[in-house]
Amino acid sequence: MAVPISQAWTVASYVMKQKLSGRKRYPLVLMLEPLFRCNLACAGCGKIQYPAHILKAELSPEECFRAVEECGTPMVAIPGGEPLLHPKMPEIVAGLVERKKYVYMCTNALLLKEKLHLFKPSKFLSFSVHVDGQREHHDFSVCREGGYDVAMDGVRAAVAAGFRVTTNTTLFDGADPNSVRLHFDELMEVGVESMMVSPGYTYDKAPDQKHFLGRARSKKLFRSILSNRKKSWRFNASPMFMEFLMGKKELTCTPWGMPTFSIFGWQKPCYLLQDGYADTFQELMEQVEWANYGTESGNPRCANCMVHSGYEASGVNYTFGSLKGLLQTAKAIFFSSYNDEGANKLLNEWEPAHQAPLVQIATPAAATQKEHARAEMVSGD
Repeated sequence: MAVPISQAWTVASYVMKQKLSGRKRYPLVLMLEPLFRCNLACAGCGKIQYPAHILKAELSPEECFRAVEECGTPMVAIPGGEPLLHPKMPEIVAGLVERKKYVYMCTNALLLKEKLHLFKPSKFLSFSVHVDGQREHHDFSVCREGGYDVAMDGVRAAVAAGFRVTTNTTLFDGADPNSVRLHFDELMEVGVESMMVSPGYTYDKAPDQKHFLGRARSKKLFRSILSNRKKSWRFNASPMFMEFLMGKKELTCTPWGMPTFSIFGWQKPCYLLQDGYADTFQELMEQVEWANYGTESGNPRCANCMVHSGYEASGVNYTFGSLKGLLQTAKAIFFSSYNDEGANKLLNEWEPAHQAPLVQIATPAAATQKEHARAEMVSGD
């Protein structure tokens, strides 16, 4: 299976409990960002363009634990920045595992092999390694030559040490679907438990604004990649979310499904947009005008978004929202390889896009006044 049975049961039980209690808006995964500092400068990233004093700030383990308890989700993702740069990350992870939270510690894996001994294998812990494709495409995406080889060495070391290892692949305009499919083969061959794939989001702060996918092109790309699926491939994502990416399912965004907590507080409204911050999770849920977000809202910033953090929870909600949803999901898991001759034709006719030189980030962009103020409060400056 793509995830352990115990995890699948825990998540399903949690969702059903929310449904039976009549709770319409509930979080699925907490996005816990203990720092923004990173050892890469990816051109498509909108998370690390902050002044130095903000990049130095970190959440304490106690702050992380309070956010987890406040939110109450069974799963916690730890993105960044690069979490392995946090000196107390082993303590944070151990505390979450002790609380029986299923943790996905996101990492570019540049430090994974070096710091692997600081962690203990557990069914509650998975290293979610950011690998954006085969060697050339990944190195181009993260703006670092040799990044792929270091990351894959980290993956192999973690698998050999008995850790759960999943991967996260973000695709931008110019991605070659034939190469992505070969990339899936490579990941399965090294023993990765399961894979997640998603289109990139057009962060305002990202230095490279030219290579984000629009919706129509996203659906075409993902139809060509995810149709005619190999039995060996395992994906760590809702089947309904993946059908949404392929253009086979219409879903509306669930911006509260993956709430984000960072050094600034609870981010409004979602992981991708920054429209202010709330001091508590309850304040976040009660004060955000949720109707102002999502493609159906007409918000231009949401127009092309098909990202996992907005629609994975939508797929899960669809599954557990009706008997029809349950049956469609079961069919997708056990019986469908999505045979599609049209998708094969797309693969055969796809022309690789020309890649320009790597885009490097020169200096951090200025943060908003509110972000400065909150970071100073956190850092004590």
